[in-house]
Amino acid sequence: MVLNYLWIAFFLIAFAIALFKLIFFQDTEIFAALVTSMFDMAKTGFEISLGLTGVMTLFLGLMKIGENAGIISVFARLVGPFFNRLFPELPKNHPVFGSILMNFSATMLGLDNAATPMGLKAMKELQELNPVKDTASNPQIMFLVLNTAGLTIIPISVMVFRAQMGAKDPSDIFLPALITTFLGALVGLIIVAIYQRINLLDRVIFAYLGTISILLGGLIYYFSTISQEQISVISRVASNFILFSIFVAFIGLALIKRINVYDAFIEGAKEGFQVAISIIPYLVAILVAIGVFRASGALEMLVSAIAWVFAQLGFNTEFVPALPVAFMKPLSGSGARGLMLDVMKTYGADSFVGRVACTIQGGTETTFYILAVYFGSVGIRKTRYAATCGLIADLAGVIIAILMSYLFFH
Repeated sequence: MVLNYLWIAFFLIAFAIALFKLIFFQDTEIFAALVTSMFDMAKTGFEISLGLTGVMTLFLGLMKIGENAGIISVFARLVGPFFNRLFPELPKNHPVFGSILMNFSATMLGLDNAATPMGLKAMKELQELNPVKDTASNPQIMFLVLNTAGLTIIPISVMVFRAQMGAKDPSDIFLPALITTFLGALVGLIIVAIYQRINLLDRVIFAYLGTISILLGGLIYYFSTISQEQISVISRVASNFILFSIFVAFIGLALIKRINVYDAFIEGAKEGFQVAISIIPYLVAILVAIGVFRASGALEMLVSAIAWVFAQLGFNTEFVPALPVAFMKPLSGSGARGLMLDVMKTYGADSFVGRVACTIQGGTETTFYILAVYFGSVGIRKTRYAATCGLIADLAGVIIAILMSYLFFH
């Protein structure tokens, strides 16, 4: 329902602002800009879906091999004690936990092309256990919100863009971005747990979260002692080595169990094609709404209003030019990336505002894109409190990113 109201609001706000500009500023091009944006974003939505088709076909084919070989069930048992408590409505040690773990692992390693197909497979499996097919279940909401938090160990793409824009130390945003994404994910987990009345102080949950925190703390310390070039090499080699090794293990175990690997791949690949096609209308819908909202100038007006409020309250407003990235990131990853590059080009990659923009980009996720793609792939229309929890996690991530930027760079 929240997504429905937001979608309507994007169009109504865009129309009101465009009409105001036409009447009072004689901006005769504004409505043409809105219509052009609608067509452009519709085309973009289709192209994104089309681009996902090949990747979805590949990875879901490989995942089917792992499923038939039994490795997904092994992964499920490894995280069973933890996930049984986070997803209490699911059968204990259900194979879907293996798919969820694979998705989370790919996201943490920064392997976006692998994370999305794995996430869509997990969502499909969760849908099979969902008693009300058009309404998001509690496990689906928990899974989706943790996805919107987008916990990523190394924001390698952001560091690459910083290097291209001439930053002296492109990896200087690594620590604040990692802290941001971790705390943002934790906020998302807490909010959903409150809604679903999950006890996060349970000894098993506390032990798993404590272990993850210690491991991340160790990574933070280690990466703070090496250069950006070393970080890039380790990230690229380790991430892809781990991913490819997992798929080779799938094939190897399937071979040992005398499973027809090729047929299993084809069976899973067919699912990938169908899923990619099914998300087209959902993706086009959200991108068109985002496009008209941005083309109307509503985003710029919102940023200006926030800057004025903070100035009136006496706060330091140096971070304000980076806010367009914060507002765009939940709506469009590519849009936020473009705004981040624009900020670095305008103010400098090593400027305070440039670093704020990069920290926000590296520490938050595209909530509405994930909502549209993941729920759209299984026909969920009633998203309940998923958007609310995702946006709260996003807001927390933006606030933390700004605070970390002041701590590290100001």
